[in-house]
Amino acid sequence: MKQQRMLIPTLRDVPGDAEAASHRLMLRAGLIRQLSSGIYSYLPLGLKALQHIQTIVREEMDAAGAQEMLMPALHPSELWKASGRWDVYGPELMRLEDRNGREFALGATHEEVITSIVKDEIHSYKKLPVTLYQIQTKYRDERRPRFGLLRGREFLMKDAYSFDSSAEGLDESYTSMYNAYVNIFTRCGLQFRAVEADSGAIGGTDTHEFMALAEVGEDTIVHCPSCQYAANLEKALGRMPEQGAQSQASATSEPAKIHTPAISSIKQLIQFLQISPQQIIKSVALDVDGTPVIVLLRGDYELNEIKLKQTLGAADVSMLSENEILKLGSIAGFIGPVGLPNVKILADISTRGIIDAVVGANELDYHLTHVSLERDLPHTTYLDLHNVAEGELCSHCGHELLFAKGIEVGHVFKLGTKYSKSLGATFSDEHGNSEPIIMGCYGIGVSRVLAAVIEQNYDEQGIIWPETIAPFSIHLLTVQPQNEIQMKLSQDLYTALQQAGYSVLWDDREERPGVKFNDADLLGFPVRVTVGKKAGDRIIECKERRSGLSYEFTVQQLLAHCQSFFPIRRSI
Repeated sequence: MKQQRMLIPTLRDVPGDAEAASHRLMLRAGLIRQLSSGIYSYLPLGLKALQHIQTIVREEMDAAGAQEMLMPALHPSELWKASGRWDVYGPELMRLEDRNGREFALGATHEEVITSIVKDEIHSYKKLPVTLYQIQTKYRDERRPRFGLLRGREFLMKDAYSFDSSAEGLDESYTSMYNAYVNIFTRCGLQFRAVEADSGAIGGTDTHEFMALAEVGEDTIVHCPSCQYAANLEKALGRMPEQGAQSQASATSEPAKIHTPAISSIKQLIQFLQISPQQIIKSVALDVDGTPVIVLLRGDYELNEIKLKQTLGAADVSMLSENEILKLGSIAGFIGPVGLPNVKILADISTRGIIDAVVGANELDYHLTHVSLERDLPHTTYLDLHNVAEGELCSHCGHELLFAKGIEVGHVFKLGTKYSKSLGATFSDEHGNSEPIIMGCYGIGVSRVLAAVIEQNYDEQGIIWPETIAPFSIHLLTVQPQNEIQMKLSQDLYTALQQAGYSVLWDDREERPGVKFNDADLLGFPVRVTVGKKAGDRIIECKERRSGLSYEFTVQQLLAHCQSFFPIRRSI
């Protein structure tokens, strides 16, 4: 392709709301343009990179035995109501009505649709297992679209669904998809981790997220460098360090009420009493499916709502209002577990062993000191309800856990019979008995992968594409297009490289050399070939974008170098 005729609108400056590096670079390099909040058009270079990612996805999915299909983006509400998700999915589901008042949703995910198809088409165990997938645009009404393609309202996704006749079959399908994902993200050039995760609105049991490591990531990954345990923060389990020795005098002291005027936060309490957060037990007042619950946590820990929901089997958890706290006999900012009647109290394991704690006194401007839960609330139930914090130990091997930021690029679930039962997708087993089909679900954010790759591969000059997904493999620059010798050599190179199977963008524009070099660095293709003042000797410069290494080659030497540099030739 000749750059003179290609739509590559590079920019010097980008909008101030482009916070993420990938967002800035994709705008500057002319890969995308915003149409509305969270909605983007892919310009030619962006689409080429996206297509290369799709090719990798298709190759690995096909190799794993999955079959590609394509489902509608417009879903009748009846399907979602049958599964129970129409009312519980939340405001992210984009809903609309047709001219007859019939309700529809724009597909955020396709469990209901694929289950209804399989329900009608597969009735015998002899047709199982089967795995079906599609690559299609999805829609979610994000409350706060941000970071360009990392969190949009319209995005490209690969979603796959496996159907099995047994739990053992689901295990095999899950492992097959897990391995395919490892191959996909490795080939795309991503640094990633597969972490234990929560299934969220999709449902299901066993699940892993594939997280691309990046500081801009909105997810926190907890991992062990010793045994390779990894989980997202919502799911991570740690082991509390041993508590330090505490004063025996404090252990035998009775709770004492102290005046703490206008001191209602942990930070204020630490400063006022000159104590550490480890000496504070905070009380979090919650509405759990309509029932008030107080959760006790050490002052430096945060509640993990996912763990709480799973522990109690709850659907909804929200904070109690100030008026609701008053009805319990307490006051916001000064809630404490001692003397609070008729309220369910749960204690996080972080509070176990604290024998000289400060808690709220359930009275305005007062706290209690010298509180010991074991003594003052002897029937307290201790549960793991907190977010794992730095300093905690791995629950598997005891090594100190590490924390990193990540971008979720893929997710695999074992759905079981959640959707097949609600939608009536059954099969006849070898004995003629009717059984619900056992399902798995496997998603990849294809457009998010594109942004995540750039988040991990750039420098001050621009993008540094991995060879496998770069829009073009080679950027050919003619320094002086008006020079016949340079143009003749450039044409020879352009032809030879394409015939050898490489995708080439030829910068034949009438621009200053500095503009061309800057644009080449910004676009970041793996190899830049420059035809300049040594064209008469048929000598060209070859520069590798990632390493910065530069060579002078003849045409034949360049072809030999490209053969060793690119493991796979790609001309699209």
